[in-house]
Amino acid sequence: MNKSYSYGKQTIGQDDIDAVVEVLKGDWLTQGPYVKRFENELASKFGAGYVSAVANGTAGLHLIALALGWGKEDIIITSPITFLASANCILYVGATPDFVDIDPQTYTIDVNKLEDKIKEYRNKNKRIKAVIGVDYAGLPCDWESLRELSKKYDLQLVNDNCHALGAEMDGDIGYACKYADAVNMSFHPVKHITTGEGGAVLTNNQEIDENIKILRTHGMTKEKKHLIKNDGPWYYEMQHLGFNYRITDFQCALGTSQLKKLDEFVKKRNEIAEFYDLSFANDERFIVPKYSKKYKHAFHLYPLLIDFNKLEVKKHIFFDELAKSGINLQVHYIPVHLQPYYKNNFSYAENDYPVAESFYLKEVSLPIYPNLNRSDLEFIVDKIKAKAR
Repeated sequence: MNKSYSYGKQTIGQDDIDAVVEVLKGDWLTQGPYVKRFENELASKFGAGYVSAVANGTAGLHLIALALGWGKEDIIITSPITFLASANCILYVGATPDFVDIDPQTYTIDVNKLEDKIKEYRNKNKRIKAVIGVDYAGLPCDWESLRELSKKYDLQLVNDNCHALGAEMDGDIGYACKYADAVNMSFHPVKHITTGEGGAVLTNNQEIDENIKILRTHGMTKEKKHLIKNDGPWYYEMQHLGFNYRITDFQCALGTSQLKKLDEFVKKRNEIAEFYDLSFANDERFIVPKYSKKYKHAFHLYPLLIDFNKLEVKKHIFFDELAKSGINLQVHYIPVHLQPYYKNNFSYAENDYPVAESFYLKEVSLPIYPNLNRSDLEFIVDKIKAKAR
């Protein structure tokens, strides 16, 4: 039977299975001790003061938007090259989304264009409240510059860190909480570690964390310090409209087991990326990712750029041909502003963000996950080169 390759895939070992089975045999399936244990281990690993594990990364972004107080009068900026949730969370709370084009080298938000956008709004007597920086593919944004802008213009900063678990800035794996007010993580199966579905919000701000923990559980609290009155040990109050964005105990058991292997997984992803770099770097048909030694890339994605205008093959045909060999490529992402909902509701149009749109036309996400071996990679590279004619 021929192998099949996708751009991402979970890596599950017997130790992960054993951790889940242990919980399934116990007394707690939903909100049990492993939720808190997973939160504590995430806090320790990434240098966060507070962690709230949640149902998925999208839930995490929604809760961050609520906890930071975004609303109808607020403008929130993010990148057009991201998953829909990075922008949709702005809409969930009634705020207005806008975008800033990506840097052509890093594929993350262009900080110079961001400052231009801030000034443009200020000239109209409007103010941007927050920026969601997306650590695209696993490469950190220019967070030092983003933090400078946040101080200069009084902005909130959110790190959409879903691609970048295990990435580093200046050797610091905890850079995300160092620069951002809130950090969002995802543990979907294609990410670095998985809980099936699941996510987490990290912060060094106690008030943000308390708000998120209340909002993830229907807006309910039993904390005595928050209660307006207290009828007894059974008593709870709903003071805010919240959601059921909780994660289960057995998911957190899996996450706790997986987290122990994060460094190993990221190391393997970097080895795969290095193989791709060497295989494609000296071929003018391809552009490989480039980044400064200041950063350790986590390589959730390996975005290879191919200028299909210079080739005989069209992009959709290229994808179809490789699928026949079992190589199922993907594109990350269709620019958010080109989605019909955003075009229809916010009057976005083609050429609004030309770097992002050019990137979309060229980008191809190659398979990158720890289970790939040398022969797999050689097969993938050979097939791509053969079809990119």
